[in-house]
Amino acid sequence: MAAERILTTHTGSLPRHADIVAELVAQAEGRRFDDELFSAVLERVVERIVARQVETGIDIVNDGEAGKVSYATYVAGRLSGFSSAMKPRFTSFPDVVDFPEYAERVLPQFESVLAPVCEGPVSYRGEAAVARDCRILQRAVDLAGAKGAFMSAASPGVIARFMDNHHYASHEDYLWALADAMKVEYDAIHEAGFILQLDCPDLTGNRPIHGTKAGTSYVDLHIEALNHAVRDIPSERMRMHLCWGNYEGPHHKDTPLRQIIASVLKARPAGLSIEAANPRHAHEWNVFLETKLPDWKYLIPGVVDSTSNFIEHPELVAQRLERFASVVGPERVVAGTDCGFGTFTGVSLVDADIAWAKLGSMVEGAALASRALRPQTA
Repeated sequence: MAAERILTTHTGSLPRHADIVAELVAQAEGRRFDDELFSAVLERVVERIVARQVETGIDIVNDGEAGKVSYATYVAGRLSGFSSAMKPRFTSFPDVVDFPEYAERVLPQFESVLAPVCEGPVSYRGEAAVARDCRILQRAVDLAGAKGAFMSAASPGVIARFMDNHHYASHEDYLWALADAMKVEYDAIHEAGFILQLDCPDLTGNRPIHGTKAGTSYVDLHIEALNHAVRDIPSERMRMHLCWGNYEGPHHKDTPLRQIIASVLKARPAGLSIEAANPRHAHEWNVFLETKLPDWKYLIPGVVDSTSNFIEHPELVAQRLERFASVVGPERVVAGTDCGFGTFTGVSLVDADIAWAKLGSMVEGAALASRALRPQTA
C-alpha cells in the first residue's frame, strides 16, 4: 500500500437513504417487491453515496452496502437452502447480560435483526445480484472520479454464525459448503476490478456457534475455509475486517487481539481492518510490537468509533495513525473506521450527519499524520 500519504477508507456500511430502507425490509421479510424499481433506486442512492465519499475526501470508497439489509444476512437471497422463516439473532450479548438494567435498555433495539436458517443444501444463485451491485458501483465510481473502490462480502464463517445450520451434519460441513458457494461471489467482485473485503467478525471468537468451541482452533478452522474460498484471488486485491460486535456496550468479555492475531495473520487477504478507536481496543496497537506484521500485509486501523456520536478531533485521529505508523511504517497504514455506520437496516447508533462528520475528521487527521510522518511529500 505504498503511497505518498496515508490513504483513507472505511469499513463498509454507511447511513442508508430513506428511499431504499423500505425496499430492503420488504426484501428481507420475503414480501413481494419490484426488482426493477429496486435497482433503479439503488443506482441513484449509490451514486449519491459514492459522490459524498469523494467530496469528504475518502480515497478508497464503496457502495455503502446500500443494497444490503445487513452485511451478513443479505446472502440469504443469493444462496439456496435457506428457509423464509426468520429468527431473532440478538436475544442477548455475553457482556451485556452481566448488567441486567443496562440490558433492558439496549437489547430491544436489536429485536428487529432477523435471520433465516439453513434447511437444505447450499449453493450460489446470486450471480445477477452481484453483477448488478458491481455495475452500479462502477458507474458511480466513474461519475465521481473515485481513486479506488472496494466491495464487501460476508465470509463463510460469519454466515455460519448468523444463520443457524439445521441441515448439515456438522458445523464444519456447513462452513465448507458456504465457502464453496460464496467463492462465486468473491471471484465476481475481484473480476469486476474491485478490492474484495471479507467481513470476518466470527474470527474474534467472541460468540462461538452452537456445537463449536471458542479459541484459536475455532479461528483456524474458519480461516482455513476462508482461504479455500479466495484461493484464486491475489492477496493484494483483498482485505478483511475483524470486529467484536458493532454496538456500544461493556465489551469486557471481548477476546484480546493478541490471543488470536497469530491465527488471523494466516489469512490470505493483505489488508487487515481492526477496531482501534473504541475504549476496549484502542490500546491494541501494541500487539504489533510483539507480533510482526508480515511484509506483504498492511493495516487499516479504526481511528474513529462507529458506535459513538462523539466526533473525534483530527489531532486524535493523527495521533492514532502515527502510533501505528511508528510500528509498521506509514506506507502500511490506511485510515479506517472501527466498523460500519449502518450495520443493520433499522438499527442506527450514530446519527447520519454525525457519521459523515466523523469521516471528515478522519480525512483531516490522516492529512495531519501524513504531514508529520512525511513532511517532504505530504
